[in-house]
Amino acid sequence: MLVFRRLTTTLAFAFLGLSVPALANESVYTDLNLDRCQTIAADDMGASMKCKGYKDYPIYFSEGDLRQSVLYGPVRAELIEGAFESFGAFNHVNTKVEWRLDASGKPFAAILRWFIENVGATGMPTKAAEGQVLVVARVAQPDDGLSCVVGYVDALSNPNANELARQIADSDARDFACGYQEGMWVGKRGDKTSEQTHVWPEGLTGE
Repeated sequence: MLVFRRLTTTLAFAFLGLSVPALANESVYTDLNLDRCQTIAADDMGASMKCKGYKDYPIYFSEGDLRQSVLYGPVRAELIEGAFESFGAFNHVNTKVEWRLDASGKPFAAILRWFIENVGATGMPTKAAEGQVLVVARVAQPDDGLSCVVGYVDALSNPNANELARQIADSDARDFACGYQEGMWVGKRGDKTSEQTHVWPEGLTGE
């Protein structure tokens, strides 16, 4: 019934030639295609790239020593050059980004799945030992330029991991003080996660 009412409202607005108002805290999805990103810097340890995100909100991807970090939106140059939030274990990100939008259609948070490359009995990373973590991040806005990790959810230990991640995004991302607060784990946390790492430019905070 709810879907039908939304559809009816949409058709009514379309018939009148009016734009349909955005519903509060909806999700849209984009693909993170590293092959199509613009390289900002590169060395033997990794690279920093600017990638297509959602509308005029880009994604900044960094990799170093087989660990990855992601920032979202019109990020300050200091963060692009000096911030790196990841995990202690080797890791890599998924290719699907979930953006949380406010009632005006502006993205305020992003959710991305990380794969934690835990080692197995052979001392090498194995699929059986692999962990998965949903990382919730604040999306930078033009007036602040601050993007950072807001929270973590163990995607293997929580059947409702996606719901938990959206709850973190909706309740905490807008007012999260990057550089002053650090992201917290929410829900159950199993033994396939890794300790988070947090490198941040000195003196750069948002309160």
